Amino acid sequence: MAAGNVNPFNVSDSEDEAEQRQDGADTERSPSDEAQGHSLGPFSPPAYSEPAALLSSNRTSPSVDGIPASAAAVAGIGGGGAETRVSLDAIAAQLLRDQYILTALELHTELLEAGRELPRLRDYFSNPGNFERQSGTPPACKEQAVGPGGPLTVQVQDRKRRKKDALMRDRAGSISTLDSLDFARYSDDGNRESDERVAVLEFELRKAKETIQALRANLTQAAECEIPSQERKNYKSSPENQEPIRPLEKRALNFLVNEYLLKNEYKLASITFSDENDDQDFELWDDVGLNIPKPPDLLQLYRNCGNILPLHRDTVDVAVNVDPNDLPGDYFTQEPVQQTEAIQQQEEVVQELEYQIGLLNSEKQSLAEQIKKLQSDIQALQRNVSSEPTSAVKSTQSKEDTPCGKPPLDNGQYLDIRGVTETDSSSDANTTKTSNTTTTATTDCTERTTTATQPHAKLKSQSQQGKSSVQFDQPNRKLSPAFHQALLSFCRMSTDSRLGSEVSRIADSEQSVMLMLGRCLPHIVPNVLLAKREELIPLILCTACLHPEPKERDQLLHILFNLIKRPDDEQRQMILTGCVAFARHVGPTRVEAELLPQCWEQINHKYPERRLLVAEACGALAPYLPKEIRSSLVLSMLQQMLAEDKADMVREAVVKSLAIIMGYIDDPDKYSQGFELMLLSLGDPSERVVSATHQVFIPAFAAWCTELGNLQSQLIPSLLTRIEKLLKQGEYGLDEHKLHMYLSALQSLIPSLFAVLLQNAPFTSRAKLQGDVPPIEVTRFPRPASPLQDVATIVGSREQLAVLLQLYDHQLQHEGTTGWDSLLWVVNQFLPQLIEIVGRINVTSSTCVHEFSRFFWRLCRTFGKIFTNTKVKPQFQEILRLSEENVDASAGNGILTKATVPIYATGVLTCYNQEEDRKLLVGFLEDVMTTLSLSHAPLDSLKASFVELGANPAFHELLLTVLWYGVVHTSALVRCTAARMFELVLRGMSEALIDKRVAPALITLCSGPEFSVRISTIPAFGTIMETVTQKELLERVKMQLASFLEDPQYQDQHSLHMEIIKTFGRVGPNAEPRFRDEFVLPHLHKLALCNNQQTVESKRIDIATQLFEAYSALSCCFISEELMVNHFLPGLRCLRTDMEQLSPEHEVILSSMIKECEIKVENKGIGEAQGSISIAASLVGEDAKTKFLSKMGQLTTSGAMLANVFQRKK
Repeated sequence: MAAGNVNPFNVSDSEDEAEQRQDGADTERSPSDEAQGHSLGPFSPPAYSEPAALLSSNRTSPSVDGIPASAAAVAGIGGGGAETRVSLDAIAAQLLRDQYILTALELHTELLEAGRELPRLRDYFSNPGNFERQSGTPPACKEQAVGPGGPLTVQVQDRKRRKKDALMRDRAGSISTLDSLDFARYSDDGNRESDERVAVLEFELRKAKETIQALRANLTQAAECEIPSQERKNYKSSPENQEPIRPLEKRALNFLVNEYLLKNEYKLASITFSDENDDQDFELWDDVGLNIPKPPDLLQLYRNCGNILPLHRDTVDVAVNVDPNDLPGDYFTQEPVQQTEAIQQQEEVVQELEYQIGLLNSEKQSLAEQIKKLQSDIQALQRNVSSEPTSAVKSTQSKEDTPCGKPPLDNGQYLDIRGVTETDSSSDANTTKTSNTTTTATTDCTERTTTATQPHAKLKSQSQQGKSSVQFDQPNRKLSPAFHQALLSFCRMSTDSRLGSEVSRIADSEQSVMLMLGRCLPHIVPNVLLAKREELIPLILCTACLHPEPKERDQLLHILFNLIKRPDDEQRQMILTGCVAFARHVGPTRVEAELLPQCWEQINHKYPERRLLVAEACGALAPYLPKEIRSSLVLSMLQQMLAEDKADMVREAVVKSLAIIMGYIDDPDKYSQGFELMLLSLGDPSERVVSATHQVFIPAFAAWCTELGNLQSQLIPSLLTRIEKLLKQGEYGLDEHKLHMYLSALQSLIPSLFAVLLQNAPFTSRAKLQGDVPPIEVTRFPRPASPLQDVATIVGSREQLAVLLQLYDHQLQHEGTTGWDSLLWVVNQFLPQLIEIVGRINVTSSTCVHEFSRFFWRLCRTFGKIFTNTKVKPQFQEILRLSEENVDASAGNGILTKATVPIYATGVLTCYNQEEDRKLLVGFLEDVMTTLSLSHAPLDSLKASFVELGANPAFHELLLTVLWYGVVHTSALVRCTAARMFELVLRGMSEALIDKRVAPALITLCSGPEFSVRISTIPAFGTIMETVTQKELLERVKMQLASFLEDPQYQDQHSLHMEIIKTFGRVGPNAEPRFRDEFVLPHLHKLALCNNQQTVESKRIDIATQLFEAYSALSCCFISEELMVNHFLPGLRCLRTDMEQLSPEHEVILSSMIKECEIKVENKGIGEAQGSISIAASLVGEDAKTKFLSKMGQLTTSGAMLANVFQRKK
């Protein structure tokens, strides 16, 4: 090495000189020795070794003017002895061109040491790819891979490594001497030392990686030759003996298996497989082994395993005109081994090529079949569309002569405006460019074509067709075609890009337009504003309908469903309209194959709007799908979304789509699945979903059950059975939500049940639209929740329903129900079971009473007045038995205490509002009130009736009529009941009615001789104080209550005091503040004081308990300090005195209440003292605020001036 170039002071060590002399001795060898020492193959011609000898003979000669002697020698050779200088880059290029790699490496090292590095040599030796496979070298260089000197890559890397080590040693040696120190490196900053160290480390890392790559290449070849050839032949000759897998084959198969698992979504299996083979990198094929081409995937190998027929041929290497003296000395001893290895390599190459040939043959066969099909389609289209069938046949025949035998997809139907000149020379000049543009739009077969014959013929045929229709004037000039073409090249036309290719071709057939749109739309859509993308829907759909390629159609439909990120309602409607139009056009098979997969892909999309689109699409496409898909795949998709989706609007759309599916399904086995879907929808937590279930799903499901004959035999009995089971389980707590769910489902089935009665009636065959039919009254049916629950819609039309209703009423009134099975089922099975269920529900549950009341009301209104009077009322009346003679005074009438009474009164008797109906309701309520009062039975059923009827102001007058009957009744028990019922009807009643009818009735009851009746009026008076604002009425009530408290005759009435305290605690927080402060609190204080002197312990604890409840309720109200000190706190202290003796646990609570009230009183005093200070402070604050705002008002809007306001004065 030229170590002198490394030492900055040109001082060399003795060891360096000895090494230089040794290197010089090495270079003194003969040319033949040099060739033998560096040749990698036995057939390297001697001519290639001479320049190497000339270059390497003076390797250690000193450089002249910075040019190494080796480079000067080459310059002398290249220049023929002339004195002209040749550039170093030219010398390096010549060495690399002639494959003198080692000599070029020497030159690179010397230039690197001299600080004159050549970019060409640096790039060449820094690229490991130049040494991995020498596929473009001359034959002599190819043979170097198996020579005695080892692979070229290893030699080059070893040589570079030795040069590098020597270079580092020289540097290290020079540092040890004083005169070789580079003082600039040890400056104060210290940056240069670290930078150089980093550069050296990076260089070593890069070279180490290159060495690893080279060693991996050697290991790859060694792995190929692990098994002896004789043993391999034995395995091949006997099929039962399978050749053991080699490491390289194992790694390759592992890579292919992992790739197969990933492609087919076996991700967990792929992870496990990777963990079991942790010594292999499955992301990089080069990790399998360098110089190994990647085979096709496992699927292609499986498909083409029968098409590979390898032909084993024995090959030998033959040398021609080779001098034996030029061969290595041990060549003849190594020749058998080298021939064997060469034969093995050739066999593997042949097998690989034959494998590729088999793949291409199978692909060729499949493409040939597609060609035949496409050609037949093309001929048919051309016969129908083209007006020149002869030219169409010629163009088809010209495409049959293409090398691959497959026509392009666009069928050549384009008018190419890129220009094809008339002369053959100009067309030949553009052949390559045109072919490159055309092949981008054709099939894979066309892309493999290396000649441009087919595109040229295509353009030529297009120009001939264009000449027949369009004629251009040709100039009378004598320019050469080349000049003409060069002149036209200055026209600025871009045909090389994708867009330029599309612009330069104009389609002249429908299919060509579709192909063009299929290519262009994927590039157009992303560049359109989101708000305007729905304008592309017609274009996308038409192209997807008519495009011949399934892959392109799938891409277009994918674009359609992903057109808008979060489509709104209008945009979804547009997309659904397009999907329906697509389905009508293409038929059920393509809808199943092309549209449904798009829905399935987005069933779990993160945006609810996209999932909503899928749910709506399933319903919209249901009529156009095969019936098997409707009842299986689509139904399962919707069921999954209903159970798993978290968005209410998505589940609502799913329910509506399920209803559409129920309208088209015809598989009876799916009934149970439909019933479960109905229950699942009814139990949904969202009100929107439940409403959609009642409006859409249940009517559609009921219509299907009607066709199956299951409405009366399965659907309704199943719901009734569930209600009965729920009531049995709910003895200790009824699940009212489930009861509401089942009962509401029954209510939604009433219109369908009535339609079944009409359609299966004896008169149905006589129902014909003849003559004048009386119109249906507007109030004949309850208002339907949706059009699907309208009986007219279910039957067919309103006119048809009018005819059926006329015959229905006539049949019930005159001809009876004989032979009318559907009606008999309602009368004999459905109604009795319902009435039995009603008697088992809890009468105190206002929700259950209301639900059943609404159900019977809708049932009676739907089935009509005649049916209600003749079929429903008699069954209730038979059960209730309202005669007073049958009342058992000891036990009472059990049925009258159940929910049957309020449901019959509010659900059946209120259906019709005529005079006789109102009289019947009034009489029934009077009888129930009288019967329950006289029999001392609980009044819960009567209370439930009054609460349910009192919610409707239309029945207030009727209820007051019933109560007045009780007020004037001779029995005190009935009058007590009437007094207690007043409390229930007062809420929501107008003050005029209270003033004119309620107050006089209560005063009348108070004037009676019985104390029990007077006491019963106290809750009603309290309710008046709570709800009424009229002062005169309030004063009258206040006077009546004061008489109860102050009249001596009531001083010993323990029950009266109990009722008053209870009423004060109930109405006090909501009553008028003046009434509470002036009346309630003082009288509670008096009652608490009186209770301290009570001698009867039971009465004392009763009063104390009621007082505790009243004070607890009133403690939340605002109480003035005066009242707090004079009445509230003294009353609490009196009550605490009682509780200390009677209930210690209450005494603790009372003590805390008293303490809190005392703290409030103290804080109020402190707050008043601080009030004057706060008022003064507020005045000062207001003054400062006024000054600040006035200062701000004087400013302009300038930001700088605004900032100056907050600056401190200097």
